[in-house]
Amino acid sequence: MMNAERVARLKADYPAGTRIRLIHMDDPYAPVSDGTTGTVIAVDDAGNIHMKWDNGRSLAICPEVDSFAKIGGE
Repeated sequence: MMNAERVARLKADYPAGTRIRLIHMDDPYAPVSDGTTGTVIAVDDAGNIHMKWDNGRSLAICPEVDSFAKIGGE
């Protein structure tokens, strides 16, 4: 479980509207494909980054296990 400081940092670093490219999702059941891009909807209080993926999916990123990168800006 993430501490409050880490969650606050994620919320600041990934506000709604931030664009993300997924490098790899560690989900054994129905992962989003590597390389998929999407837009951040919100970061919840557990530190999950909720996404609207460009392929129509809406699965959250778990920053402690999934690999991803911000697109543009930085």
